[in-house]
Amino acid sequence: MPDTSPPDVIRRPTRPTDRLQGWVARILFALLRLLPLTWASGLGGWLGRTLGPRLSASERARENLRAVFPKMTEAEVAVTIRGMWDNLLRTAFECPHINRMRLYEDNRFEVVGAENIDHLRDDGKPGIFFSGHFANWELMPLSTAQRGQPAHLVYRAPNNPAVDWLFRQRMPWDAELIPKGPTGARQLLRVLKNGDHVGMLVDQKMNDGINVPFFGRDAMTAPALAKLALKFQCPVVPIRVERLGGAKFRITLFEPLELPDSGDRQADVLALMTQVNELFETWIRQRPEQWLWLHRRWGK
Repeated sequence: MPDTSPPDVIRRPTRPTDRLQGWVARILFALLRLLPLTWASGLGGWLGRTLGPRLSASERARENLRAVFPKMTEAEVAVTIRGMWDNLLRTAFECPHINRMRLYEDNRFEVVGAENIDHLRDDGKPGIFFSGHFANWELMPLSTAQRGQPAHLVYRAPNNPAVDWLFRQRMPWDAELIPKGPTGARQLLRVLKNGDHVGMLVDQKMNDGINVPFFGRDAMTAPALAKLALKFQCPVVPIRVERLGGAKFRITLFEPLELPDSGDRQADVLALMTQVNELFETWIRQRPEQWLWLHRRWGK
């Protein structure tokens, strides 16, 4: 649910269950932070593999996998779902360690194409970094910030305001969290107009988006990335995060996408978002277990 409250208004939890969930999250966060990163990640992976496939949410993942990969056997679907839960819970349990990670110093992290961040940092123009829910997607903004180019992040505010702090603690740099919705849209325009940079995850369904092909089927897709890029004529850099095993990762920063310029703004928005979805398709086909299949990407 988009948060449309002004950025300077702090939402307060009103229900006892919200406050309870907030305290449970704080305790779990503190306990996981006491563990080494590899232990926390390993514990999350074990819980994901053990419990995740038994949850009813896994049925949606099965439906999505069968639709996208009709030749995949049931055994392969099961392995992919188990791997998805392993990755998802690892990502959650790695969260308390995010602001301790040093991507350019720790040999658990391999960064490819860092010079593409340097170009955006030094070109004097606004810019957009984007990715999807792949591997530990929290490493996307970390990769730019630790290269000297922090990005303001677009995010979906949680339904429970008592856990909103989880999103803010993960940012060990000076940047705004921009909620999805009308207020966030105005913030985005201001940020880019000021020559700053933003980071976006753009692989999920948006009910009032535009139809863009995704694995051969129309999928409602948020067009904000393309509209902003074309409005400001700014670079749009894809960032891919891959889990190489356990808490080891490769972060690849690509060259900016080529912006279409047909003279028809609506067609150009569609063309750019089609490029984005095609890129995501390639990444998903290579490592299907590292994408978030739980989302109803193509609707019911």
